[in-house]
Amino acid sequence: MSDSNTANVQKITGSPRPAPATVLSAKPVVLSAPGRGEDLQVRVCAPATGGDLPVIVFSHGFGWSMNGYAPLADFWAAQGFVVVQPTHLDSRTLGIPADDPRTPRIWRFRIEDLKRALDGLDVLEAAVPGLDGRVDRSRIAVAGHSWGAQTASALLGARVLDSDGVAGEDMSDPRVGAGVLLAMAGLGDALTPFASEHFPFMRPSFDHMTTPALIVAGDNDQSHLTARGPDWFTDPYTHSPGAKSLLTLFGAEHSLGGIPGYEVAETTDESPARVALIQHLTSAFLRSALFPEDTAWKAAATALEEDPAALGELHSK
Repeated sequence: MSDSNTANVQKITGSPRPAPATVLSAKPVVLSAPGRGEDLQVRVCAPATGGDLPVIVFSHGFGWSMNGYAPLADFWAAQGFVVVQPTHLDSRTLGIPADDPRTPRIWRFRIEDLKRALDGLDVLEAAVPGLDGRVDRSRIAVAGHSWGAQTASALLGARVLDSDGVAGEDMSDPRVGAGVLLAMAGLGDALTPFASEHFPFMRPSFDHMTTPALIVAGDNDQSHLTARGPDWFTDPYTHSPGAKSLLTLFGAEHSLGGIPGYEVAETTDESPARVALIQHLTSAFLRSALFPEDTAWKAAATALEEDPAALGELHSK
């Protein structure tokens, strides 16, 4: 990281950049998944030391797997979180064809994957050497990018509208206390014909998404799935009740600077500084959301607001 980027990190955290923490991980940890057609493969990573560790269950974007999103997963683990990354059925690593009979329901399988990971925390905890007994089951968050953000939002209370505009099943999870939704699709009122035909589940309702969440959007994220502009990705903030924050990143496209991985081909807006900002703000948000006495989020929000060269802007309600 350059000197200028290091300075930006110090502004957001309010302290010098700490020495890297040792992170332990295990993969694949396999959870039995009757009716899914494939057992659920999960990667678990956690700091080598410390106790009462909160949990983040992360849902990857289309085609990715438990092996992706290292810039986030590794950072969060180094910051004291247990990070759980299931591999969904749409992952390229599984090679399931488009005409597979499960395809129309993959969006539901994805949500079930996150809940299955929570149900299997005993198995996941035991899979990482030295982690047993160090996990705080009362402090759980979900996060996701792109399709993964929509998946995670269901556990926060978002629902899918049917063809008549009626909100479907409530799939929220009371175990989840906070969320981070990165580049999440907005309302389904302006989908392109392609999206309407192939992704009928992309009709979310945020009316019941009451769990606290940080929504992250890029102001240069133009999706081919909607006729609207980048403001589409701010809908989860605009149309949801309760405590929400919106981080809008200047110049960011759908990868938000490169969160899916280091030097991946589909990152068209590579920005290590932007990724560093996301790392620190998401960590601070989740830390304060899960530990109400923690002041990291307040300090980070103030630092961003006072930064004359800020990479984004923050709104909260």
